[in-house]
Amino acid sequence: MKKIIVTAILAVAGVSAYAQTTDNTIRTDSTSRSYTDNNSTTTIKSPPPTAVAPAVTTINNDVCAVAASGAVQTQILGISMGGTMRDMNCERIKLSKNLYDMGMKVAAVATLCQDERVFAAMLAAGTPCPVDGKIGEQAKAEWDRRGVISNQKKDNVGYYATKPPVIDLSDKTKENNPEQVGK
Repeated sequence: MKKIIVTAILAVAGVSAYAQTTDNTIRTDSTSRSYTDNNSTTTIKSPPPTAVAPAVTTINNDVCAVAASGAVQTQILGISMGGTMRDMNCERIKLSKNLYDMGMKVAAVATLCQDERVFAAMLAAGTPCPVDGKIGEQAKAEWDRRGVISNQKKDNVGYYATKPPVIDLSDKTKENNPEQVGK
């Protein structure tokens, strides 16, 4: 039996030696070393925040106001603003129309006469603005007495260049109280 075992060992060793000589495997040993020193700077360029102008609206068309808004933006600071401005001429026209609709025609004309263009146009038309409840020739005489008409000069087109006078109520008080005239 020893012979069988020895034969088997020799057979295995022979096959193993044959397998080693016919092996097509290529073996390579390599060592790789990598040293990386990375220093980087990142710059992000983005647009600055934007200042947005507020939306200022008027609710209906019966408002005598004009809306305005705006905004300014720099790299550091942004400012936005908005608001409304009163249109005094629009208010004057609306007041005059309401007075006229209530049947107060003289008061409506007197309200419009607060505008210097209307005042001059009324003088040029020969129908001066009402004053102290006087209209027509009586109003013309009152404006002349106050020196408004006589001091006015017509321009080259024939229109009066005037501003409506400031009505001083102290004149009326002095007329009613003669003792106040000298004071």
